[in-house]
This record gives sequence, C-alpha cells and structure tokens, in this order.
Amino acid sequence: MPVRPRIIVITGLSGAGRSTVSNVLEDLGWFVIDNLPPTLITRVADLAFAEGSSVTKLGLVADSRGREFFGELVDTIEQLRRGDADVHVVFLDADEDALVRRFEETRRRHPAATDRGVLAGIRGEREQLAELRGLADVIIDTSDLNVHELRDRIVGLVDDPGSARLRVEVVSFGFKHGIPRDADLLFDVRFLPNPHWVDELRPYSGRDAPVREYVLSQPATGPFVAALRQLLDVVVPGYVREGKRYLTIAIGCTGGRHRSVTIGEDLAAYLRETFALPVNVQHRDLGSE
Repeated sequence: MPVRPRIIVITGLSGAGRSTVSNVLEDLGWFVIDNLPPTLITRVADLAFAEGSSVTKLGLVADSRGREFFGELVDTIEQLRRGDADVHVVFLDADEDALVRRFEETRRRHPAATDRGVLAGIRGEREQLAELRGLADVIIDTSDLNVHELRDRIVGLVDDPGSARLRVEVVSFGFKHGIPRDADLLFDVRFLPNPHWVDELRPYSGRDAPVREYVLSQPATGPFVAALRQLLDVVVPGYVREGKRYLTIAIGCTGGRHRSVTIGEDLAAYLRETFALPVNVQHRDLGSE
C-alpha cells in the first residue's frame, strides 16, 4: 500500500523556536525547506512527492520574513489540505517576556521590528499571525521550554500517525507561574484543600503516595473527578470524530506541586485505560517553587 505523504508546516512567532523544530525534523529524516514563499509551496510539494521521489515527509518553515507573500499562506495551507497529503500545521508561541529576553540575548533584530523596538515588533507580528494561529492543528507555547523539552514535544507529535488518531497531553501547572497558552481544556483545582499547609506533606509532590492519598480522600475530590471523567467521555470521542490529532488538558493549582500533579496523573491513567490513546503527562512547574 503506497505511503501517504506527510507535510508539516512550522510557523509562529519569531523567537519561539522555529529553527529548533526545523533541526529536529531534519534529524528525524524529514526534507525541510525554510522560508519558502507560499506561492511556491504547492509546486515544491508536487515535485517532492512526484513519482520516483524518495521524499515522503516534507517540513515547511514559514514566518513573517516572507512579508508580502505571507498573507497567501492561509490559502496555500487550505489548498494543501484538499490534496492527497496528510497536512498538519504547528504554531509556535511564547509570551512577550520570553521573546524579548531571547532577542536581547541573541542581539538579533526582530524581523517585524520598527523604530518602536522589539516589543512593538512582537505585538505586530502576533496580530499578523492571528488567522494562521487559528488554522493550527497544535499550538506549542515555548515560553518555559528548553531546547530539549521542545525536541521531545516535536518527536512526540511527528511519530507514526497510524498509531492513533488523537494524542493527549495532560499538563499540571501552578497559577502563580502563569496559565499554559496552548491548552485546549483548562481546569482549576484550587478549591481542594492545599497539602502545602500540612507540614508533613509539604516536602512531597503530588506523585508521592502521602500527598496523593490526601488529595484523593478529600470530600470534594470524588465528585470533581467523576464530573471531569464524565465530561471527557463526551469531549474525547468528539475530538476523534472531528479528526483532531492533538488535545492538551491543563490542570492547575496554586504552585503546581501537589493537587494539580495528583489530579493530572489520575486523569492520564483514566484516559489511557478508557480510550486506549497515547497520553503524555507533563508537570510543568514541579520543581519551580
């Protein structure tokens, strides 16, 4: 049976990690082209996947350096999706503080910068990319990711697409460190009693048995977990029916060390057992306190 060709379009904000993702794809055997004008993308794809070609995986990195061509990228993506290839768009995002810091560290000029400086360029580019962001199959917030963590995310996204129609990422986090920007669903468990205020539990995390037993034994935990599972029993099959490939569920507490970690681990186990889906768990702020 012929292999269905795959195309991944990597786009997003300047400084959010497109070069890192491009390198990861090349390391994984993808044929990657950077900053190709959208008007040429469909022709390049036709050539790459033509009879006799050995290319089956094509990565396209597109960003605001295309300037006058960039507005055509939305139409080009929609055209690609009507073709025979398996097309996915990955949008890389980051908060303003992280982007400003990265440009200051590298001393590079922001491609959309004006006389008003880097921050104005970031905000202008974000506005320019709003429609494209809405087309993305997955949005990755790289604000708190190092290059190794970003590589792991990309490797998880581009492995064998036949293994499952939907991949789930469960992220625990602390509200005091900020809300994950790439979450599809977000739940707040700060209404549960906080183990932080129990002296003997404070040194442990939500992965340790004493904290887990404490959190799961609270009177409000059982009804919440039951309601959350009931909701996901509806939502997850709906994502599958709509052909979605990625679902990110964020669970937040105050610091991201106790309650959110326990509930996140419990939720991931339920999703694996109930839907037989690949589920990854990320405890974003564990160790940040």
